[in-house]
Amino acid sequence: MQRARAGTWLMHAVLALCALIVIFPVAWIAVAAFKTQIALLTGRVLFPPTWANFDELLFSRSSDYLANFLNSLYVASASTLAVALFSTLAAYSLHRLSWPRWVPATVLLWSVVFHMLPPITMVGPWYVMFRTIGLDNTYTCLILTNVALNLPVGIWLMSVFVRDIPVELEEAARVDGCTTPQMLWRIVFPLVLPGLAAMSILAFVFSWNEFAVALNLTAKQTATVPVAIAKFAQEYEIKHGVMAAGAVLSAIPAIIVLLLAQRHIVKGLTAGAVK
Repeated sequence: MQRARAGTWLMHAVLALCALIVIFPVAWIAVAAFKTQIALLTGRVLFPPTWANFDELLFSRSSDYLANFLNSLYVASASTLAVALFSTLAAYSLHRLSWPRWVPATVLLWSVVFHMLPPITMVGPWYVMFRTIGLDNTYTCLILTNVALNLPVGIWLMSVFVRDIPVELEEAARVDGCTTPQMLWRIVFPLVLPGLAAMSILAFVFSWNEFAVALNLTAKQTATVPVAIAKFAQEYEIKHGVMAAGAVLSAIPAIIVLLLAQRHIVKGLTAGAVK
């Protein structure tokens, strides 16, 4: 009994330590957003909070944060919708159409290999390609690159859910006269909704936080939030407080989406764990 209690306490201590390691940087950034530059550099623990960082971030003439925030919201939302649609259709095609057995295995393997490639290695070819076809410094190029980066994960996740849909349900829908689009809308999409929620959250967060590709493929008008925050680290001055304020505000959309879809996320990420 004592050993069991000791093991339980040890497990809780390890979990608490892991939680502290994860939470501490986030808490530090949140606190830093309300500190002055002097308080930050001197490492003050007790300090009078200030809204000056948020004021400079949102209302100063040298800051384009609000416009960049809207850019990120548009690009991440469009990318997420595209990834959700294409990954579901691709997963359905792999598991329901009469492909040779090596085709789904090859597609899924290539998805893993592609996802392992650092995005920065593809920036050069993408930049040349989009500049050649006249899509450089546009929202379209950002959306397409985010779709390309997140589609492998989407296909893998949605393959698990589409594979587990009983074929008999689709056959019954066919007998009732459903066309393929109607069957996808009324049968497939509702059944894979937990997976869609989990995958959409991941795609949205990855698209929202993507920095290397956005830095190289955007101009002032199309820059996203990570690029906007990085602009406050200049050659002769680094505005730590303003960067922290930008990081705090940039976390709000992801938190809202997580709160709205948390029930589906748990179902989606644990799919297949218990039969």
